[in-house]
Amino acid sequence: QVQLVESGGGLVQAGESLRLSCTASGTIFAHLNMGWYRQVAGKERELIGRINRFSSTIYLEPVKGRFTISRDDAKNLTFLQMNNLKIEDTAVYFCNAVDFDRNAYWGQGTQVTVSS
Repeated sequence: QVQLVESGGGLVQAGESLRLSCTASGTIFAHLNMGWYRQVAGKERELIGRINRFSSTIYLEPVKGRFTISRDDAKNLTFLQMNNLKIEDTAVYFCNAVDFDRNAYWGQGTQVTVSS
């Protein structure tokens, strides 16, 4: 069973940066395709971007040029570097993993709050 734990959330001011981490356990991390999502209360969870097993990334338009996803397979970690944060980036951020059998796993989420 894959377990994911996010960390690094917090309160920052608009324009500042924050880096989220996601640690995976229970499987061979290098076999996982990883993703980051976020959710605002009362709204659906939305995809921010993904990084596959070959470290190829895709990003959704609202975060392009500001957010970067990376991974360190030796440490079972994936990262979400968020720069130039905006108030509308305030959300709970979730790490997602998909294995070879297309089973999806989720972390518990970490709160990011951006103030003016």
